Amino acid sequence: MVKKAIKKKYTPNSKEKYMCAKHKKFFTEKLLEWRKEIIKSNNESAALSNLDDNSASADIVDQASSYTEKTVEMRASNRRRKLVNKIDSALRRLKDDTYGYCIETGEPIGLKRLIARPIATLSIQAQEKHEQEEKIYVDN
Repeated sequence: MVKKAIKKKYTPNSKEKYMCAKHKKFFTEKLLEWRKEIIKSNNESAALSNLDDNSASADIVDQASSYTEKTVEMRASNRRRKLVNKIDSALRRLKDDTYGYCIETGEPIGLKRLIARPIATLSIQAQEKHEQEEKIYVDN
């Protein structure tokens, strides 16, 4: 019996230089894979929505249900489209060496945050400040 070497999946760690070539390669691959999945999902939902059309149905309940489903799917599709734009923006930042740094403070965002949210543009502190300002604005 021949044992195959199991290749351990690389995960960036803080012992390495922040945003070194390995980190950039990891996040580029992660973002490209995520982008591919979203586009595939959008294409599949578009194909399914073209197949299922109850709007010509005589039953008003079926028409209303179909309309609601299409509205929900359109919103989801729009969110996915915006997410693709954010992924594209992150990929551009990877190329121009600004990826991984807070757009407000210029400080590193941090590997844990980027692994959890690869399109993050703010450090945790800047994000919390931003959310607090939004809360104050909404409360007024």
